[in-house]
Amino acid sequence: MNKILSLLGAGGHAKVVIEAAKLSGFLVDFLYDDDPLKSDTNYGDNKVIGNIDVNFTGSLIIAIGNNKIRKLLFTRISKANWQIIAHPTAIISKDVFIGKGSVIMAGAIIQPGTRIGKHCIINTGVCVDHDCIIGDFVHIAPNCSLAGGVSVGEGTFIGIGSCIVPNITIGSWTNVGAGSVIIKDQPDNCTTLGVPAKPIKFNNEQK
Repeated sequence: MNKILSLLGAGGHAKVVIEAAKLSGFLVDFLYDDDPLKSDTNYGDNKVIGNIDVNFTGSLIIAIGNNKIRKLLFTRISKANWQIIAHPTAIISKDVFIGKGSVIMAGAIIQPGTRIGKHCIINTGVCVDHDCIIGDFVHIAPNCSLAGGVSVGEGTFIGIGSCIVPNITIGSWTNVGAGSVIIKDQPDNCTTLGVPAKPIKFNNEQK
């Protein structure tokens, strides 16, 4: 029997989450979104029903790509039964830990010894090699490659198609620009990009 699952968010990212959830054996019932234009509308085969009760205790996943919003919703809806979704085409070693609320998309490869925090997004075609540590609320965009021993801090976003060489540490709440190649450790709270990647902004100030 399929497990019933509700989603928070009814934007574009939710489409991909819904498909992964259904293919993983979940039955998606409702989507919650606080946008009044979406409330009481249909989203594909599913109904959008507005705001969620903060005391919601059912099975839930946050289908929103923004890391800060995912963390905020997680803290507000503390009683939910957070699920893990792994698309059936993802290849995940048995020696991998995945935190609750995380979503592993189609074609992702996660190698032995890797630890993934809660409410992360490992997007389409991402390769995470052995012994990586991915913090909570991280979003790794499609077709990124992380070599072995990479550490990514809480809330960091790694842009589409980026590559990270072995044993690199990326700080918390850092944004990595699309197509970047990271060959040196990167600090917290910065925007870094380029080949090789260099920080260009700290706390919204140009460096």
